[in-house]
Amino acid sequence: MRICSFLPSGTEILCALGAGEDIVGVSHECHYPPEVLQKPKIIRTILDPEQMSSEDIDRKVRHSLKYQESLYRVDEQMLRQLHPDLIVTQQLCEVCAVNLDHILKVIRTLKSQPQLVALHPHTIQDMFEEIQLLGEATGRQHQAMALVDTCQGRIRKIQRLIDGARRPRIFCLEWLNPPMASGHWVPEMVHLAGGIEVLGRAGEASRYVKGSEIIAARPEILVLMPCGFSIERTRREWSLVTHQPWWQALPAVREGRVFIADGPAYFNGAGPRLIDGIEQLANLIHPNRVEYGFPL
Repeated sequence: MRICSFLPSGTEILCALGAGEDIVGVSHECHYPPEVLQKPKIIRTILDPEQMSSEDIDRKVRHSLKYQESLYRVDEQMLRQLHPDLIVTQQLCEVCAVNLDHILKVIRTLKSQPQLVALHPHTIQDMFEEIQLLGEATGRQHQAMALVDTCQGRIRKIQRLIDGARRPRIFCLEWLNPPMASGHWVPEMVHLAGGIEVLGRAGEASRYVKGSEIIAARPEILVLMPCGFSIERTRREWSLVTHQPWWQALPAVREGRVFIADGPAYFNGAGPRLIDGIEQLANLIHPNRVEYGFPL
């Protein structure tokens, strides 16, 4: 089977199922596992995150969404040359990956008509179901069942470790400036890790929040996990939040409980490493109960 995966979490799932060698093309954002870095890049973005500030990226994204301009470019010629049997994409967020309608238009131009799997996760359970979906699409149903069982077992272990512990107030910041609260599966991750997400809405899209909302929420722990930003990139833009009027008013800041997480690896996409993210959150929320080697 020849597979093109245009979604980092889809690529991660496929490799976890043992289908990595079948992948013949990926998105520019597919960085894990490391062996996919050598795969041909079919999707690229018009953004240059390394040369743009958080405000610049946000401004460009808003403009593109308003005028229905795609942030991504598909190398149609390369896609035709690769003639995939299966294409994995998403229909969750136009900011995160190429628009599904665009992929459908490209597929219609191909001589062969590959199977299309469009992932649409909002929760941890959705992620488990999509692991099974890709297991069926690739003939790896048993591997998918085993992977889901392993992930669920790790979650149950965390639940046992934090049972009866007090749940502190957590705020996961998904964009630095303007500030955005987490959505989709992240508030659920916080709950499974033993905390209460005070601004994020489980199963819903991430949203902009005002400084007054953040102050009123009184988070005891603040986790910076900007979408698409590495820990190093977030550190470079640290001042975007520390200079905000609301910063010093937060209990998390006064008590020194502010952390930077690797958003793309463990929080931004619905792949198996979300379980690592839950374990990491449980460690920083309940360090006396949960151990984890977590570079924060």
